[in-house]
Amino acid sequence: MRFLFVGDSMTIGRAGDWTWRYRMWQHLEATLPGGYEIVGPRTGLYDPDGTHAPEAYAAPDFPAPARRHLAGWGEGWLHMAPVIGETVAATGADVLLVSLGLIDLGFYTNSDQTDENVRSFVEAARAANPRVQAVLLPVIPNVRATYDAPFAAECARFNDLLAKAVADLDAPASPLLLATIPNAYALPADTYDGTHPGPTGEHKLASAFADAMHQAWALGGPYRPAGRL
Repeated sequence: MRFLFVGDSMTIGRAGDWTWRYRMWQHLEATLPGGYEIVGPRTGLYDPDGTHAPEAYAAPDFPAPARRHLAGWGEGWLHMAPVIGETVAATGADVLLVSLGLIDLGFYTNSDQTDENVRSFVEAARAANPRVQAVLLPVIPNVRATYDAPFAAECARFNDLLAKAVADLDAPASPLLLATIPNAYALPADTYDGTHPGPTGEHKLASAFADAMHQAWALGGPYRPAGRL
């Protein structure tokens, strides 16, 4: 089973991060040993000042093949919908773990336009692999939503539209899951800047995906944090 991480800055991570992808790799190693592969066209982190190597992960035990992803700093559904088909075709991805939306609503598209991109994304992924499965995470708490009421309203509306899209598009041959926003996701404790996850936030994001797959598809097991919290 081939897993593809799709996301924005919270998924790619910056130089020096562990990333929630690392936490998910640890989970897959514990629950599906030898029964999975992580795929994707990219492996690096975002380096804001150009002073670090693109592979400057905080965890030296994160193996190169497991670092693969389709994530980008400043990229959202708008950017991923046009490339997901070719990526699924090239990698043979079976399961997409998708965390997108915040950057779209913050800079590029409103909730209705973002919903259209979600639907285009699913259509393109299925055209490449009619049996592809996907877990989609709603927009999670973030600092901008605490002081920008119109933005907060757009986030809430998009999350409603995302839930409807998952219900509309779910199919037996190509199931979709809506992950649950982690309980007690606290910006001061779980992020390093009000948006991007720190170690505890990374565990909570990995848990959202892992628990959704275990509960709905009996895939893997319940999330059990490993390593640094």
